[in-house]
Amino acid sequence: MTERWVVPEPRAVLDVDSPDGTRLRVRRHGNPDGPRMVLTHGNGAAADAYYPFWSLLTDRFDLFVYDLRSHGWNPVGEQAAHNIPAFAEDCGAVVRAIAGRFGEKPVIGVYHSVSALGALLHAQEQDSFSTLVLYDPPVCPPGGTPDEMEPRLWRVAEGTRRRPDRFESPAELAESLRTNPVYGRVRPGVHDLLAEATTRPAVDGEGYELCCPKEYEAQGYEFGFGWAMEVDFSRVRCPVKAIGSDPTTPFSFLPSMDLRELIETNYDFLPSTTHFLQLEEPEQCAALAIQFLEERGFA
Repeated sequence: MTERWVVPEPRAVLDVDSPDGTRLRVRRHGNPDGPRMVLTHGNGAAADAYYPFWSLLTDRFDLFVYDLRSHGWNPVGEQAAHNIPAFAEDCGAVVRAIAGRFGEKPVIGVYHSVSALGALLHAQEQDSFSTLVLYDPPVCPPGGTPDEMEPRLWRVAEGTRRRPDRFESPAELAESLRTNPVYGRVRPGVHDLLAEATTRPAVDGEGYELCCPKEYEAQGYEFGFGWAMEVDFSRVRCPVKAIGSDPTTPFSFLPSMDLRELIETNYDFLPSTTHFLQLEEPEQCAALAIQFLEERGFA
């Protein structure tokens, strides 16, 4: 089993400016002759950290990965602009920029957690996607008030603010992740990959710091609940596949909603996984996505 993950150099890098001027760096991987797929990650992470998952898609898809604003490869922007509606606007900016450089093609959107929420809000307003595959999207039934979701998101935000955000090296963060039960189910080597993808040399030259400032990440959680209540699946015109984590698994820090009533048969969950299901069971996550896309002629 792979103990060290090395993300390959992209075929191309595309700098995209969102409507508010935020810069996003989009990287092209995979099969340029395959269906177009756009993929990003959850709050506080980075697209390269999901390589154990998206590496399984590169043979079949023309894959474009990007980091959420102020994450990963992107510069840190203004904290006020770090919010769910901005993530939604970024979806459209990325799809338009890819089409402008590489031509128009149908787009499969693959999103996780908070980015899935942004993609759904975008899809309610614009037809940018031919279909969406969403992993553990934090959404609520219209008009519903899940008692557990909002306080848990606030607890996650509070915990985020208490975490250290400076390290002597990425290896220091990786060792901390290895001892954290929240990351106890991820594949070997993923702790190091996460640490490398989510840190950068500190601006003051002293060690390393998180790519996404922890206050930004906490803010994303705090405002997630309100925007989750705005999701209306009747306004999303493309097919949607939702793949959730096991709601009974400890350390799944976001509640995984049962979406069967919302998405009918296009909902699955993976037993014994947490919110980081793509890093725990990447093969199963990829297989469910590919099966759904094949059945609907998108693969």
